[in-house]
Amino acid sequence: MNIVEFIRAIAALAVTLGLIGLAAYALRRFGPDALTRLVSAHQVRRMRVVESLVLDPTRRLVIFSLDGEERLMLLGEGKLLDWGPRPVPVPPAPAAPTPEPVA
Repeated sequence: MNIVEFIRAIAALAVTLGLIGLAAYALRRFGPDALTRLVSAHQVRRMRVVESLVLDPTRRLVIFSLDGEERLMLLGEGKLLDWGPRPVPVPPAPAAPTPEPVA
């Protein structure tokens, strides 16, 4: 093997290692879910997490927005306890006054 082929092999190895390093940097920079972010960038999201609060190692409070309405959810202990704004009860319509009989 002459010196030119040896330098050529070293250069090919350097280019290959450089491409692998560049791919590793890009994956670390853009994250493992970069492909899903690219796909979902064109979709309108209906739900998003507004805030999360850890209460203890087993329970967490999460405020999320769904269709513009914020709701509070308690997660933990293998259960989902959800509560939020309750529907406002509609008061019954007043009864129409009955006409008095004419005597």
